[in-house]
Amino acid sequence: MMFQLDVAPGLTLRQFTLPDAEAVFAAADRDREYLRVWLPWVDQTHSAEDSRRFIRGAQAQFEAALGPNCGIWSAGALAGSVGCHTIDWSNRKCSIGYWVSADMQGRGIVTRSVAAMLDYLFEDLQLHRVLIECGTENLKSCAVPQRLGFQREGVARQAEWVGGRWVDLVQWAMLRWEWAARKK
Repeated sequence: MMFQLDVAPGLTLRQFTLPDAEAVFAAADRDREYLRVWLPWVDQTHSAEDSRRFIRGAQAQFEAALGPNCGIWSAGALAGSVGCHTIDWSNRKCSIGYWVSADMQGRGIVTRSVAAMLDYLFEDLQLHRVLIECGTENLKSCAVPQRLGFQREGVARQAEWVGGRWVDLVQWAMLRWEWAARKK
């Protein structure tokens, strides 16, 4: 089963498949120093096989109806990713994460991709709550939920070990009715 969302002309979200492993690893490897500052998985990604392992898990998660993990494809090339951490169906909530290649920043790609994912999560899946956590000092990442109208709920102190240091995470949340009200 293929999951795909058309975000804008030339911009698509598509569930990762095994043939994407080389492109995922190449993107992570090319931007390793930039990405590893905020993303803990980068230091555990040493080969395309590591990317294949991630993709297998992402496919199993999607097939179990626990949420998609998509590549952001811009003009057919991998620009980044937006995906769900496992959906908690008993509480109808999940958190999402995202990244974009250094050379693709500043184009609105992530904001538009996250908005498309929110449409899917709130409208199609009828989730109640979506959370985004960003390093408090990662201003570019925090700008995405700010632009989309998320509510800043607080800071989880030293919540993630990333790049050899503890990072405080700011927590942003959106409720389904808030997302619907924004779109009117």
